[in-house]
Amino acid sequence: MPELLPDAPRPSRGRARAVVAATVLVGLLTLGGWWAGRDLTAAVPPVGPALGGARLFDQVVSAVAQKYVDSLDASAIYDKAVTGMLQELRDPFTSFLTDERLRRLNEAMSGTYAGVGLQVDIRDGWPVVVEPIIGGPSERAGLLPGDRLIEINEESPKGWQREETSRALRGPPGSTVTLVVARGDQRLTFSLVRDKVHIRAVQRVVLLPNGVGYVDVNMFSAQTATELSAAVDSVVKLGARSLIMDLRGNPGGLLEQGVAVAELFLDRGQTVVQLRGRAGTAPQVYTDSTPQRWPTLPLAVLIDRASASASEIVAGALQDHDRALVLGVTSFGKGSAQNVYPLSSGGALRLTIARWYTPVGRGINRPPAIDPEADEEHARDVTLPDTIRPRFRTDAGRTVIGGGGITPDVVVGDTITPLPVQALARAMAENSRAYRDALSRQAQLRKQTMATATDPVSPALLDALFDDLAKRNAAPPRAVFDAAAPWIARSLGYEMARVAFGAEAEFLRRAQDDAPLQRAAQVLREARMPRDVFGGTERRTATAPPAAP
Repeated sequence: MPELLPDAPRPSRGRARAVVAATVLVGLLTLGGWWAGRDLTAAVPPVGPALGGARLFDQVVSAVAQKYVDSLDASAIYDKAVTGMLQELRDPFTSFLTDERLRRLNEAMSGTYAGVGLQVDIRDGWPVVVEPIIGGPSERAGLLPGDRLIEINEESPKGWQREETSRALRGPPGSTVTLVVARGDQRLTFSLVRDKVHIRAVQRVVLLPNGVGYVDVNMFSAQTATELSAAVDSVVKLGARSLIMDLRGNPGGLLEQGVAVAELFLDRGQTVVQLRGRAGTAPQVYTDSTPQRWPTLPLAVLIDRASASASEIVAGALQDHDRALVLGVTSFGKGSAQNVYPLSSGGALRLTIARWYTPVGRGINRPPAIDPEADEEHARDVTLPDTIRPRFRTDAGRTVIGGGGITPDVVVGDTITPLPVQALARAMAENSRAYRDALSRQAQLRKQTMATATDPVSPALLDALFDDLAKRNAAPPRAVFDAAAPWIARSLGYEMARVAFGAEAEFLRRAQDDAPLQRAAQVLREARMPRDVFGGTERRTATAPPAAP
């Protein structure tokens, strides 16, 4: 069975979520695709190239090896030939995976790695604990958010990047790593035995006001459907009468898990996704084989530009079958399928072998850039106007749009970054780390004086932040800083809540400013049955242009 891999970059959605992405998926978010497993017998068969073509290749390789001005090892020539051939396919999701990338891929897909279970970020040049992973060695030993790592195995990590810190903390199960941390005025030593650490695909489960449950699904790894099922059961027991499933920033994962998650909310016999390969091959259709778990639970799904692959399969299936109201902004638009073929020489070939379509037949691939020389990122950013995109009908006759990602039923959230924020980002481009460090420093200074997680950010606090940036020689022009002050105040408020009260307090503070989440909660408060969430959208689609049959 083909499987999905992570594809798209994540936007910032809160420190805990962002750091999980950085620590678990670093280097993986562009791996993309579908994974077929590790069967070497599944290697790509030869296609019988013309003898002339083979001779041409051999002659070019021989000439380069013998005559090129710089000496090249024969293996390097073949590596370059493979890389060039794959690049010429103009497919950003087809590539060669080194052993290291393949190892990271396997870790991401299993959701398990060997280490101490720490989410860290870099602050003022030092690794700082953001959050210990629940059940990992670091949590069991008592490490806390805010602990600064000042020694790792008797070596100072000052100046290390996140990747260097991660490598030092990871290692074979049963091996030991010694950490010295600074916690306030204390200096504490921990001897941790590395173990298997499981990264939960469902990072947050919360009961919001008015009986609205919330589950945050970060990726589709081996246990996602099982974890999600348990999470929904738990929030229903707490009193949830409706549910928000947040797929924002979720880059995808295993196909079987995407199908299994959709099946939790669909009826037996309903199509989840269809896979279409080369011309002349029969489509592969995935159909729900089990009854849905919570048939009376109204459901809303949140997506954004970084919701890709399996996230889009789930959102598209639930939208096509009128099971969930989809809110947010148009998703990433990755509708192609890849298999990963391990190679006997090491590494693997990731190769596009099909495209996938939603139950009503929507293809959601973003079209390629018109300029064949455009880089991968620009190729992904091409967006067709809604007026010329194909239209389809859902089971209930609602209009949905194909081409270029999953378009939500309710578009809500910033489609364009506000101009003051753009100006601040340009001004701070070379000093983004100093900005994060200054936010963290100001939050730490106010940790003991915060009365609640929602304490307001005063003009005096913003002045102190600006002065901190100035001391670091990283302050933007004051006019730029002041114009972006409302957004800066939000960022500082979130950091203050996290430092003083923890990740859950930060999430609840962020939720108050989260327009898509608040809109979904508003819709769900008024819904008693799943069909109730479509009241407004059904009226709007009544005047929509004719849909494709």
